[in-house]
Amino acid sequence: MAAAVLVDSNYYIRRLRTDGDPLLELERLAHHYDFMTCGMVVMEVCRGLQFEPQRRRYRSAFAVMNCILTTSRVWDLATDIALALDRQGMPIPPQDSLIAAHALHTDAAVLTFDRDFHRVPGLTVLDRLS
Repeated sequence: MAAAVLVDSNYYIRRLRTDGDPLLELERLAHHYDFMTCGMVVMEVCRGLQFEPQRRRYRSAFAVMNCILTTSRVWDLATDIALALDRQGMPIPPQDSLIAAHALHTDAAVLTFDRDFHRVPGLTVLDRLS
């Protein structure tokens, strides 16, 4: 069984700005990983794409990924993550709490360059795929 990986918007955006096309890498490694997304990632990535053809391409790619639903249980987990980190003096943005909650809810790792995710207890964080 392939390892579940929720690809963070930060990963897509940075790779687009520096290395080219993250979708090609994900496609190449799809037999090793079960790539996932969630509504927050889709919104953040598509919001940052300037050209409509590129936005359509990414929406099509997201449409064939497993999309983790944002249930009330996920919202509760995101709130718990945010509260715990706030109380420790290590707040992270609410959207990162929500993405982390999606990953924890499905036992997925998060693929990201964003260091904030390392603060979330129990979350497996990757910055590259092998």
